[in-house]
Amino acid sequence: MPITVTLTNGIIPSEELEKVVKEITDAFLDHHGLKGNSVMTPNVTAQLHIQPKNETFSGGIPIEGAWVEIKSPSFALADREIQKKFFAEVTNSIHKHSGGKLPKKHIWTNALHTIDGTWNMDGIAMTNEELGAEIAKG
Repeated sequence: MPITVTLTNGIIPSEELEKVVKEITDAFLDHHGLKGNSVMTPNVTAQLHIQPKNETFSGGIPIEGAWVEIKSPSFALADREIQKKFFAEVTNSIHKHSGGKLPKKHIWTNALHTIDGTWNMDGIAMTNEELGAEIAKG
């Protein structure tokens, strides 16, 4: 489940960046009851993008901010309580690692669900049912 974290340069100290990605990854696994799952843990991947201050915008105006987007099968992040708790944890983690300097209103999150049958794991496009069977092994 790819997680894309995009940050304006300088909002989080460089020595904190890996911690933020790890906390977001762990939160996703925890909120889905998959902490320690040997199949899913290595398949929750992340990309970190650091953008120059003149390349991040809100309303067309340059702004310092953070954006987190997750792509997942439709059964992940489907429960409203999980959505609320997970994205609150993501927001709090980024806010904390910014030293409280980045306002929470400048942290945006979203999730995209993939088309059933297109989730690739180990080179095999899997349906939700097939993916669930693999996860159950872990």
